[in-house]
Amino acid sequence: MRLALGQVEPLVGDKAGNLQRAEALAGQAAEAGADLLILPEMYLTGYALGREQTLALAEPADGPSAQEIAAIAAKHSVAIMYGYPEAATGGTEVFNTAGFVDSTGDRLLDYRKLHYFGDLDRDQFDPIPGEITASCCPVIPWRGWQLGVGICYDIEFPELARQLAVSGADLICVPTANMVDCDHVQELLLPARAVENQLYVAYANYCGADSVFEYGGLSQLAAPGGQQTLAGRGEQLLIAELDRQSLEASRAENPYLRDRLFQVAPRGAEMTANFPHSS
Repeated sequence: MRLALGQVEPLVGDKAGNLQRAEALAGQAAEAGADLLILPEMYLTGYALGREQTLALAEPADGPSAQEIAAIAAKHSVAIMYGYPEAATGGTEVFNTAGFVDSTGDRLLDYRKLHYFGDLDRDQFDPIPGEITASCCPVIPWRGWQLGVGICYDIEFPELARQLAVSGADLICVPTANMVDCDHVQELLLPARAVENQLYVAYANYCGADSVFEYGGLSQLAAPGGQQTLAGRGEQLLIAELDRQSLEASRAENPYLRDRLFQVAPRGAEMTANFPHSS
């Protein structure tokens, strides 16, 4: 599978501009032979909005912008994953969500960010309702691959990546808005997540700045062997390849999931040993 990671500067509050840019990026991704275009966290509106503007710009998962993204995907025969503020409960609640639309325009998944980063996330978005369980971390089949999602800060928690891995994920897609002073995520954590879980991690970040943050770029595809296909600091459409044969060879050489002693446990539960040790 071929991915296109859209590393762009945020257009804050400009849905029309972001949709127009998504059209151009989808066309470029199609020309490069990409199957899937991944765009950053809160791509539709920009990330640093504040509560009032986030609520004003939020749309339901099947809202007009979602329909336009679906039309763009179908027009260029490229699947699209993108971040947006999801309006829920009659518009009184809003979540930080990633939508996934396949290359025919069918909407296959909407994933809500679980781990909120700092005061801005907590001020802008409502808490995820109910207990956080494995059902909050779905894995879906697509074109012979198993896809999971995490949004930005989510991937910095090993439990989420491990939950997706034990659910069969081959690829974790991560729309993100990571700041320039947090390069350790791209340099250390992403290849670690890929290696320890024996899967690919695709990380699509912003670059440039808005009125609150400066973003670090360095979008990448981290492979299960630790290799990184890496973007720079500026705007770029990064093209990267997933290889099934390499994935299976790495899993045979590094059977971490088979050999682990502990299972992922729900929040608040004790970790339990998985004995006897498999051979």
